[in-house]
Amino acid sequence: MAQDYKLKLDKLDLKNGEKREVEVDGIEGGKVLLVRVGDKTHAMSSNCTHYGAPLKLGVVNPEGRLTCAWHGACFNIETGDVEDSPALDPLAKFPIKEKDGAIYITGEEGIIKASRRTANVKCSPQGQEKVVIVGGGSGSQGALEGLRGGNFKGHITLITREGYTPIDRTKLSKALIQDPSKIALRDDSWYSSAGIDIVKDEVDAVNFAGKKVSTKNGQTFNYTKLILAMGGAPKMLPMEGIKDLGNVFKLRTIHDVKDILATVGKAEGKKVVVIGSSFIGMEVANALASQKQSVSVIGMDEIPMQAILGDQVGKVLRSNLEKNGVTFYMGAGVEKASPSSSDSSKVGAVHLKGGKQIPADLVILGVGVAPATEFLKEAKEITLEKDGSIKTDESFQVAGLDGAVYAIGDIATFPYHGPGSDGSYTRIEHWNVAQNAGRSVGSTLARGTGPKKFIPTFWSAQGGQLRYCGNTPHGFDDIVMQGQPEKEGKFAAFYTKGDTVVAVATMGMDPIMVKSAELMRRRGMPGKAQLKGGVDVLEVQQPAELKI
Repeated sequence: MAQDYKLKLDKLDLKNGEKREVEVDGIEGGKVLLVRVGDKTHAMSSNCTHYGAPLKLGVVNPEGRLTCAWHGACFNIETGDVEDSPALDPLAKFPIKEKDGAIYITGEEGIIKASRRTANVKCSPQGQEKVVIVGGGSGSQGALEGLRGGNFKGHITLITREGYTPIDRTKLSKALIQDPSKIALRDDSWYSSAGIDIVKDEVDAVNFAGKKVSTKNGQTFNYTKLILAMGGAPKMLPMEGIKDLGNVFKLRTIHDVKDILATVGKAEGKKVVVIGSSFIGMEVANALASQKQSVSVIGMDEIPMQAILGDQVGKVLRSNLEKNGVTFYMGAGVEKASPSSSDSSKVGAVHLKGGKQIPADLVILGVGVAPATEFLKEAKEITLEKDGSIKTDESFQVAGLDGAVYAIGDIATFPYHGPGSDGSYTRIEHWNVAQNAGRSVGSTLARGTGPKKFIPTFWSAQGGQLRYCGNTPHGFDDIVMQGQPEKEGKFAAFYTKGDTVVAVATMGMDPIMVKSAELMRRRGMPGKAQLKGGVDVLEVQQPAELKI
């Protein structure tokens, strides 16, 4: 039952835009965050509902949003509702009052300590509306949150080929977690309560004219609205030994993690070769090195992630992993793999062009993904892009299909309107972009809202927490570096095209990334010349108007 709790605070003296974490008297460990916007002070949960980051470290913006410093989750300060992923649960809000010279909030002890509230998504589906979602990833969960959170009362069917409900897929490469229940985005009771039908099957055809989806097991589902969210399919190298020997793995699902860990076993010192110095490849290399395995990374570039992050940042990330025991073979091409001398059916070495051989007990491929749209190639009503993706508008709607079909996540090529882009069609393979896109589509179908105005963000475990916002569809021509990347591994890298900052990467310098993302949304980001002149992003006032 709700009751009054005294705050350990003398007076309410916050200025607009300020925030302060305050202890709650009488509740062990109890805290709330006070935030003032629009001449009103709000009391709310003190920690982000994603992974518990202290929101006192976050960024407040003029329209009344609070953005978490770690992963960019965003909340409406007035309501506590989620505005941007990756958070799923909203923040709790608490009425404030002054009496007898003290400051009080009204709330329940359990909710204050939990630092979140549970949105009511309970639903008994009714009516003729039937939404079918194909795919069981982050984008699909975002769509479900947007639909039921937006009070959509129609029928929803989620079809997933992976055999489990949506998980935090980022934990597969970062931590090699093989139990889906430990990283499930929602438990089974949530889907049941929300009236969502989960179908564990694989879609193999869509009849767009008849608005029907068919599966490999012979099931058929009618839809009034279809959300395609199949994600990406890991690429395989078509080389001798790589394509036909055992103990060569891709990494996309729980099943892949189980296979990798079963091969690694409990002993230390297994010889692991990771082909590809991508984010996924580097993350899994770091995770296995932390388990005392002997890990080698092969990359085609001279420096890891050189084209995406530039030389200086790439060198920092390489150094971080080398300190953890990872060996790098950069500027190298793979010629083939050869079998083990003890078991000819399994890999024993990877051969580089030039003759170098790297012993391997197992090989993990991190060479990118392709849109998982193979089953749509023969569909007459839809034309796939050259890379296999589906072209959409800003609302992620697919043209020519009566407004009934949407595509999100790794399979979607959509107009990007962030800094440095003129609405160029772009495909972004970020887990969080997929979830934001799904939430946007779900909200559109439930409440008729327009396209979500968000700047892409992602994060990666690279011997430190790398955070990134923006996108570079036209590349970048310079980098303004702040911090001491070589000495301390802490930096903020501002990627510029001309004078425009088009992306920002940071490590150990929160909340620069999320502040930059908010400034980008408003076209208020300082330019290259200003940054070189010493302007501190954290001191820049945010324009009130959204301009993305």
